[in-house]
Order: sequence, then C-alpha cells, then structure tokens
Amino acid sequence: MKICLIAEGSYPYVMGGVSSWIQMVMNAMPDHEFIIYAIGAEKKMKGQFKYTLPPNLIEVHEVFLDTFHDEESGVQRDYKLSKEEKVAVKSLLTNRYTDWNQLFELFSDKKIDSVSGFVSSKDLFDIIQEVCEEHYDQIPFTEFFWSVRSMMIPLLSLLKHNVPEADLYHSVATGYGGVVGAYGQYLYEKPFILTEHGIYTREREEEIIKADWIKGIFKDLWIAYFYSLSMCSYKASDQVISLFNRNRHIQEEIGCDTNKISIIPNGVHPDEFLHLEGKGNDQLDHLLIGAIVRVVPIKDIKTMIQSFDIVKRSIPNTTFYIFGPYDEDPEYYRECRELVDSLGVQDIIFTGQVAVKDYLGKMDLLVLSSISEGQPLAILEGMAAGKPFVSTDVGSCRELLYGDGDGIGPAGRVVPVMHYEKMADAIIEIGQDEKLRRAMGGNGRKRVTRHYTKDQFISDYRQIYESRGVIQWQE
Repeated sequence: MKICLIAEGSYPYVMGGVSSWIQMVMNAMPDHEFIIYAIGAEKKMKGQFKYTLPPNLIEVHEVFLDTFHDEESGVQRDYKLSKEEKVAVKSLLTNRYTDWNQLFELFSDKKIDSVSGFVSSKDLFDIIQEVCEEHYDQIPFTEFFWSVRSMMIPLLSLLKHNVPEADLYHSVATGYGGVVGAYGQYLYEKPFILTEHGIYTREREEEIIKADWIKGIFKDLWIAYFYSLSMCSYKASDQVISLFNRNRHIQEEIGCDTNKISIIPNGVHPDEFLHLEGKGNDQLDHLLIGAIVRVVPIKDIKTMIQSFDIVKRSIPNTTFYIFGPYDEDPEYYRECRELVDSLGVQDIIFTGQVAVKDYLGKMDLLVLSSISEGQPLAILEGMAAGKPFVSTDVGSCRELLYGDGDGIGPAGRVVPVMHYEKMADAIIEIGQDEKLRRAMGGNGRKRVTRHYTKDQFISDYRQIYESRGVIQWQE
C-alpha cells in the first residue's frame, strides 16, 4: 500500500515530537510505501532534512508557504465565479461550514489558473468587500482587504500544488495539512485518516491571542479561519484518531463527529530503556536533572530555567541538562542564554541534539515545561527508563504521570503552566527524596509497560491502514 503522510512544520525538518512519531511509523512498516507531503514555512528549508530517510519512503513532496512571492504577478481579471463558488470562498471568512468540495473543484479544474491572479481579481475583491461591509464595517476597507488577502494566500497556494496520488492519506494535524488530506481524498477518492497529536486550532488560537502583529478584531477573524480549516479535516476524514480522552472531548466540542473518533496512545519499546548506562561514581552525590526538548517558545524553556535557579539554592549539587536542538529558533535560544546569564545560575548545560539514550540512564529526574503538548514521547521514554517527571499540566501529561484509575500510583508531579515556583517546589520535593524518586520511576515504567507499548501502537495503525485500504480496493 502507498500511504501519503502529511506533515506541517515538522518532519523531516524538525527533530523530536511528531517528527519522531512519523519516522517510527515508517520504520515499523517496511511492507508499505510512504510519501511525505511536507509543508514548510519557508523555501530556505528545502532539502534540509534532519532524519535519515527510510528505504520505504519513496518521495518527499516539499511545499513551502512563502513560494507565492516567486510567482509572477497575475493579470488582473474577472474569473466569473458562480454564485455557489462565491459563497464557498466567502464562507472561509464568515463561518466554519465551508463547501470545501466546491473550493477543491475551483482549483482542480484549473478555473483558477494562478494564485497571484486570483488574489488580484475583481472576484476576490468583491467578496472581501461584502464580508467587510456585512461583518467588519468598523474597520477601514483597505486595511481589511490586505489583511484578509495575506491570510488566504497560504491556503490558496497549497490548493494550487499537485497532491501525489496514494492509496490512503494520513494527516498528523488539522490546519493546512488536514486540508491537503481532504483534497487528496477529493481528487483520488481514497481514504483520509486524521491523527491529532495536539489540538491544532487551540494551539493556533493561543498563538494568535498572544501575537503582537495581529491587532484587535483581526484576531477573531484569524481564529475563526483556523477553525474553518479544522472543520474541513473533521468532515472529510474517514477516521479521526486522538491520543487521549481529554483531546477527544475537545474534538467533539469543536464539531468532530463522535462516531469517527478512536483513541490510540503513543508507545515505546520499554525493553529498549531497561539497561541504560547509569551515573559514574564521580556523580553519585550530584543530582542530575534533564529535559528532552527543542529550544523553542512553545516548550517554555525560560520557565524551566527560572525554576532551576530556585532549585539550585536548595540543592547546590545539581546540574541541569537541556537535551535537544537549539537551531530552530536562534533568537529564542539567545534569549534563554541571556536569562541564564542574568540570573547568574550555574550548571545549566545546553547539549544540542544528542542520542538521548546515552544520557537518560544517568538522570535522577526529568522536566517538561511546555505551554502546549499532545502526548509527549519524551515523557513515555523517561517513564520507560524508570525516571520520575515534573511536567506542566498540558495535553495528556496528567494522565501519563497520575494514571487514569489504573491503581499504579504517581510517576511524578504535574504543575500549572508558566509557574516556575511550583515547578521548582516539585523538583525539590522529588530531588531531595531518593526513595520517592525510585517509587515514582517504578510506577512510570509499570504504566508504560501496561498501557503505552510501541507494539500495540503500531499494531493499531497497521490494522487501520490495511482495513481502510482493503475497503477501498474492494470498491
């Protein structure tokens, strides 16, 4: 079977998280062929792969959202859109229930010959003017027009790109990737599966609310727009996979059909983490704390640093390792280093990208301070290694560390987001009590072995792929 995996802002350009998940799936299914439809922000990323591509990955189809600027300016024209076509385009800006098949037809039959031509057309001008007059008459039209135009360009650019033909489409998020999955389903009449690791719309909503470059009422417009993209994915998908119950409930609230949703948690091979190299004799009286994390804002490294500053005062013989790449957002990495310097805190080590298993066995305690997560592989790996965790209360972290009525006991502590003092308190509590660390580490390993194995995770996806493929072949 040929499976098209659609990834936005992750594989193969970014290490860890969803990218690791994608690599794991492909490596575990050598009997299937994969195409990666990779959506990146900037064309300068082209070919900058961070992974060794597996032999069953037969194509990486790269699409970048800034390539519109390379397109020659289209001749301004009137596309003479039908009433139904105008309603479909207009609905992108007014509600979540867009007729996506109508939009797909506009692009697939080549009626819209270029993105630059369409965004300069009288058709789009008239549509934006109508929306402004009906819903945003307090905003100057010129400002509204250019804001909406820039908002729509990435989506329109994606719809102008070819979608590779495959037997099944599988997007690992809603958003632009989910629209591509729905478009592939429309073009080739093949199954479309959606896995949401985090809730894309909620993550974009948080970013938009905090963004300085989006002003006032435009925030509402952008948020509604991303909800519309998600509804495209939910409506078109044959099956929606959530990683844990909390996300399932959010998907239902947003508008996903409950009957489509199934839960498949991530998994690891517990035995791979059973005999890791431990501390050396020279480190036995030293507390070693680690974080397996990319140095980017959504991981909130600054809260982690501030918490360690407090920890260091209570437990002086402590070293904090941040295991993960810091080249993804150089400006944020610089700010983190400046924070370390301004606090004057010692023994914080940014290792860059490393083989985590070489270090994991040496750690006494692991930390995650993310603002948003799905079901972090970093926590599963740490639990498999028998290490207690202090994590923010995001995604499925509470369920992973406390269980869901499984009777096993806590594998760490969960603290509020961006609360470095409570994070420090939890680290100090566990760090000062070796007996507690051992008990929590044992609980974590027991929970992973019982509920979160890679064998079960791969088996569930294999069954979905093959059952959906069989249905399609029979048709």
